[in-house]
Amino acid sequence: MAPRLVNFLVVAMMLVAALDALTGCAGSAAAAPPSASTLPPGDVPAGTAPAGFFKICKGQTYALCATASCTVINQVAYCNCDVKEGDSISLPLRVDGEDVCSINANGADNGYMVSTFSLPESVVAPNGHRALYTCPAGSTGGYAQCDGGICFTSSNSSSFPGFDRPLGSADIICACPITQPSSSPVGYQIAGPYPCVDSYFRFCNSQTSNTSTVKVGAPTGTARFLALQLTGSVPKLNECRAPSQ
Repeated sequence: MAPRLVNFLVVAMMLVAALDALTGCAGSAAAAPPSASTLPPGDVPAGTAPAGFFKICKGQTYALCATASCTVINQVAYCNCDVKEGDSISLPLRVDGEDVCSINANGADNGYMVSTFSLPESVVAPNGHRALYTCPAGSTGGYAQCDGGICFTSSNSSSFPGFDRPLGSADIICACPITQPSSSPVGYQIAGPYPCVDSYFRFCNSQTSNTSTVKVGAPTGTARFLALQLTGSVPKLNECRAPSQ
């Protein structure tokens, strides 16, 4: 196999793994960023992650999907996310010379917004009313992965297919791909009610058929790691584990 093709495949696998990990929920174990030994030649680590691997968008309006619930329509998850303002983090997601921050900024006048990540206050102890539910390795339920997802500002305060009630002014629908976690050795996490409700773990193995409900998720530790990259610290989080864990 030609060296150039090998490097391409390495980069592709890294990006798939990173996209799978970025916007969702996290637990107590930090997700490990790519190491220098796994990067193609020319990528130089900076601290715990490669230089430029993440992009921090400063002072923007963005969509936060980390605790969202989604309806599946034709194998795409449409997620009810929160409209937020401030700093957030994402993969650079460069398109046509733009990156995720400039793409999101341009959306303000063009009817869209981009889903990026910040730590949801609702999962922070002791006052948060939501928690991070850890689905163990081997869980078969799919989850939505929303980093870089495009969101429709026309959905604010409007009705949207698959949702029983009209959205509020601080809600927005984002289109997100569905991830199947069968190959994940660390499991993944979704957000749910707090105090912990054992029956909520049914989503760890629920099927993603048309009109079914899926949760936004990410491999265990992702949000903790991203919060650290964004703010330099991570507060105590509400967490729930399955009775068998």
